Amino acid sequence: MSPGKVSITGAFSYSGAYIAEAYLAAGWEVQTLTRNPLRPHRLQGKIASFPLDFQNSDELIESLNGVAVLINTYWVRFDYQHSSFEQAINNSELLFNAAKIAGVKRIIHLSVSNPSIDSELPYYAGKARVEEILEESGLAHSILRPTLIFGEEELLVNNIAWLMRKMPLFPIAGDGTFRLQPIYVRDLAKMALEEANKKTNRILNAAASEVLSYRQLLEILKRISNSRSLFFQVPPWTAIALARLMSIVLRDVLLTRDELNGLMQERLYVGDECTKGVEFSRWAQENRQLLGRKYTNEISRHHQSS
Repeated sequence: MSPGKVSITGAFSYSGAYIAEAYLAAGWEVQTLTRNPLRPHRLQGKIASFPLDFQNSDELIESLNGVAVLINTYWVRFDYQHSSFEQAINNSELLFNAAKIAGVKRIIHLSVSNPSIDSELPYYAGKARVEEILEESGLAHSILRPTLIFGEEELLVNNIAWLMRKMPLFPIAGDGTFRLQPIYVRDLAKMALEEANKKTNRILNAAASEVLSYRQLLEILKRISNSRSLFFQVPPWTAIALARLMSIVLRDVLLTRDELNGLMQERLYVGDECTKGVEFSRWAQENRQLLGRKYTNEISRHHQSS
């Protein structure tokens, strides 16, 4: 497919911004669907923006007219106020229906590694249901299943490093041996760009080949931040209780029970079905001067603007 028009949900957010920049560099006309078109961002003025209003199907369809590729990064991390997993599933279906009516030729959808419709974890079950809806739509598509995304401006890894710089003690749930395979955000963006020209429906894991245990990831962050924080093992319920306490202090959500369970179930690990890319250990070392220097608030970033 020659460069045409691509629409990206959330290009003023995190992964969507890097995907937008990859498409811009490749000569595509890029636009975004966003819940806050006026949000300050480095891409303001470089791409067109349209409202991501799921209550206005006609407006969504009009915004997608002439779009060759729709890249969907929309999802929610946890239930919060007027945002829920059930609502995110319904909204995703509305978006896919609008794309079909508008004549979008291909959808590239960001899911998650190891989704399962039978999972007791609503994040992973919801992601699996959205994949089903996309497959049932009849639209040509690629589904990318990222593990833990890391990179510049990323929230979770940065905040762990920030806590290590501040706290004398750092809890580890269980023995910390559960595995994960982080993916660099720019490698994910490259994959999203490459999928624009595919002719068949595809499902791909977005994970680098480097396998780390959770403890190893923490040890890397401790070393590069020169932290003196001491690790101590706690039962999972204690880790959640401590995270909730810190969440109150920071007025944020540090970690949910479902997120910890997903991590301990190794849902961020895919084994050999991965791609080459930047290794987390090397990237963290190269960016040690930036990681954890300030705290990034999830609620402020994603629920007060987007």
